[in-house]
Amino acid sequence: MTNAPDAPFSSAPLRLVVLTGSTREGRFGPVAADWFLRFAAQRDDLALDPVDLADHPLPDVASTAPHPGAAEFAERLAAADAFVVVTPEYNHSFPAPLKNAIDLHYTQWQAKPIGFVSYGGIGGGLRAVEQLRLVFAELHAVTVRDTVSFHRAWENFTEDGSLHHPEIPEAAAKAMLDELTWWGRTLRAGRTHAPYGAR
Repeated sequence: MTNAPDAPFSSAPLRLVVLTGSTREGRFGPVAADWFLRFAAQRDDLALDPVDLADHPLPDVASTAPHPGAAEFAERLAAADAFVVVTPEYNHSFPAPLKNAIDLHYTQWQAKPIGFVSYGGIGGGLRAVEQLRLVFAELHAVTVRDTVSFHRAWENFTEDGSLHHPEIPEAAAKAMLDELTWWGRTLRAGRTHAPYGAR
């Protein structure tokens, strides 16, 4: 006689927040984010929730004043099963508004997987990603190995936001999403069976 699994995997699509992390005027982030959202939308195992920090100004992490948009933002993060962070590299790191948005929240990130789409110059934003891995580890999140990285990002895209040479970025995005969905399903089942209680 076989035992039924204690925490069966749900067949419901994973709720994936795609977080655009730059708010600078003239930023490239929406180009990369829009491309990724179009690619990810081809999968039927994901329910996409695009969140652009430029559309969601948040209070400073040290502020105690009420803020009208903070609760809705926190609810969308809490409802997510997984995240993809779209980030540039500024001075070998990631943008201050992204760090603030991360630090304003805690349980919303716990026991959930996070992937990255990065962009920049010759480094392709990868130094920002490596720093984000350290930050999210402290928040008990799981970052997946594979990433999508655009080196000299502005040279990769046409004026309509498509890619000149999509083969490598699409292969990288597929690998990253395959990992993310595996972790997403596994961790969702785990949270359902035994709510994560790290302190």
